[in-house]
Amino acid sequence: MVSVFVPSHITGFFQVVDHNNPLKKGSRGAGIVINRGVTTTVKSSNKTKIDGLEIIAKKVIEVMKRYYNIGNIKVKHEIDVPIGCGLGVSGACALGTAIGIAKELKLPITLNQAADFAHLAEVELKTGLGDVIAELSGGLVIRTREGAPSYGKIDKIIVPSLYVIIKVLDKINTPAILKDKLYLEKINKIGEKMLKKILIQPSLKNFLNLSSNFSKKISIVTPEIKDIMDIMNEETIGSSVAMLGKTIFGISETPETSLDDVIIAKIDFTGARIL
Repeated sequence: MVSVFVPSHITGFFQVVDHNNPLKKGSRGAGIVINRGVTTTVKSSNKTKIDGLEIIAKKVIEVMKRYYNIGNIKVKHEIDVPIGCGLGVSGACALGTAIGIAKELKLPITLNQAADFAHLAEVELKTGLGDVIAELSGGLVIRTREGAPSYGKIDKIIVPSLYVIIKVLDKINTPAILKDKLYLEKINKIGEKMLKKILIQPSLKNFLNLSSNFSKKISIVTPEIKDIMDIMNEETIGSSVAMLGKTIFGISETPETSLDDVIIAKIDFTGARIL
C-alpha cells in the first residue's frame, strides 16, 4: 500500500497553449501551491475499486494501461479542499493516483514520467492544463513552458512561509468556460502580457497585483467578489481570484481574518510526496 499527498494549486493568471501532442499541451502562468490538498492511497487488489474522484482515477488508470500491464487496484482519495472551486483538486487526484500506481506496482519510470500520465488524464478530460506540474513542485510557481512535467518548464518566486486565506463562494465549470473561443483569445492575450511582466519583476507583490489585474481584465470580478477582495486587501499582503472562478485568495503574514467560513492554509514548498 502506498499513500501520496498532493497539495492544491491556485492559479493567479494563465495562458492556454494548444498542441496536437497532449504532452505539449497546457498552460503558462503563475500560481501558489498550498499545504491542503489530496491524500491518495493506492493498493493492489483482486478487483479495481475507486473511492473518491472516480472519473479522474479511472482516466489515469486507462492512460497508464496503454503503456503498462496494470492489474486490479484500489484507489482512495481523501480530499481536504472543496472540489470544482479553482483549487486544482482534479490535478491533485490525478497526480496522487499516477505516483501511487507507479510506486505500488514498481513501474520502471521516473517521478516526472508518472506525473506525465496525470497531465494526460487532465488534458483528455479537459479538467486542467497547468495544475499537475505546479503541484509536483510546490511554492509560488511560474510556468514558463506549457505541458506535462517531462516537457514543461517552471521557475519559482522566492517567498517566505506565509498563510493563504481562501474564501469559496461557488463552484465553476472550467471546461465550459474554456470552450468559448473569443473569451479564450482574450484570456490568452492578457495572460501572455502578465507572464512577461512577472518574469521582469518576480516578486510576491507583483504576482498578487498581476493576478488581481488579470481577474479584472477578464471580467470575472463581480460586486460580491470585489467586496471580499477589498477586505482581504486591507487585512493581507494582497488578494485575487482563483482561476477560473468564484474563489478569492489572499496571502498573509498571519492567519487572522474578519471573513467567515474561510479556508486557512500555508504555502507548500515541497510539492507532491510519498508519505
